Amino acid sequence: MYDLIIIGAGPAGTAAGVYAARKKLKTLLITEEFGGQSIVSETIYNWIGSPEIKGNDLAQAFKDHLEYYNDGETLTLQPGTRADSITQNEDGTFSVTNTKGDSFTTKTIFIATGSVRRKLPAIGADELEHKGLTYCASCDGPLFSGMDVVVIGGGNAGFESAAQLLAYCKSVTLLHRGDEYKADPITVDKVLAHPNMTGVLNATTLEVQGENFVEKLIYKNTKTEEQVTLDVKGVFVEIGQTPNSNIVKGIVTLNKYNQIIADPYTQKTSVTGIWAAGDVTDVKYHQNNISAGDAVKALEDIYNYLHA
Repeated sequence: MYDLIIIGAGPAGTAAGVYAARKKLKTLLITEEFGGQSIVSETIYNWIGSPEIKGNDLAQAFKDHLEYYNDGETLTLQPGTRADSITQNEDGTFSVTNTKGDSFTTKTIFIATGSVRRKLPAIGADELEHKGLTYCASCDGPLFSGMDVVVIGGGNAGFESAAQLLAYCKSVTLLHRGDEYKADPITVDKVLAHPNMTGVLNATTLEVQGENFVEKLIYKNTKTEEQVTLDVKGVFVEIGQTPNSNIVKGIVTLNKYNQIIADPYTQKTSVTGIWAAGDVTDVKYHQNNISAGDAVKALEDIYNYLHA
């Protein structure tokens, strides 16, 4: 019987594992890999304490920190496998089965399975990812100081990214495939009022071009069928994320985006004994540092739940 099973080892899962070990909770951590979405980032500039760190190095640091406590008694790591199912038992405990068919029983569960960013379905997007095309404005935006850039996406995330980029980019053009923006009207009005900001509706991105780095973006006006070429150095994609929440579907309450609804005060889900943090939840902002902080908050609450 474990006190806690942690599922995932990105910033949230790692922080949870470290704090669980330090609190001497008998813990099992199940993960396919360490690092979460960080492993696909060439360089990360906003991880607190590191002015810049490569995504693979951050993932290795997560792994090293967890292995420091991996004594097989307090903390047990189970990498290279995925949690496959969760069942709530009659006595209030839970059974977690992995993809290898192993089953484990626990008093509490912490879900840190993250999410997957929706990729831009355009020619050249995959080839130029991390070469001017990025999925994180707050991570990579300062690299494009004084340059012309594009944001793809008309929701709040797209407009918030545009607002960040306007602080240092020469110009920002936001492309949205619909005929009206999805972001809050007050946000739309404020961002579009900036003199260096341009919004384009009914725009479907066709292709991103460049030799070794982004140089041009081609989009089609879906109303007129006209194709437009923009000379840009950066492309920031904000077309949503898909949370990895299938394992708790039908168990805890999800919102319309299939994100786990978590109490921001404690990170509790709708089911007693299950907590969640990070990009799999309905947290307002998706950042590594926020995920780690919310995980620490959850572990404080889990410890009190088990021992207070």
